[in-house]
Amino acid sequence: MAESKKEFKFEIIETLGELGEGSKGWKKYLRKISWNDKPAKYDIREWSPDDSKMGKGVTLTAEEIAELKKLLNSKEDF
Repeated sequence: MAESKKEFKFEIIETLGELGEGSKGWKKYLRKISWNDKPAKYDIREWSPDDSKMGKGVTLTAEEIAELKKLLNSKEDF
């Protein structure tokens, strides 16, 4: 039985900042991304220079990003 890959669609709504760059020129960004025409969520992942390819990442809701911000702000190490 052949396995079919499900197509997905994304739209970069806003780039909030660049977090770093990998050795192959891919950059890690915090962005708002709309996946499959759904409401945009916060997203951290690496992207190729032309934004046509992406690495594995993490997607966060507004509530989750607010909690992450609180956690980071509460740490004295940063």
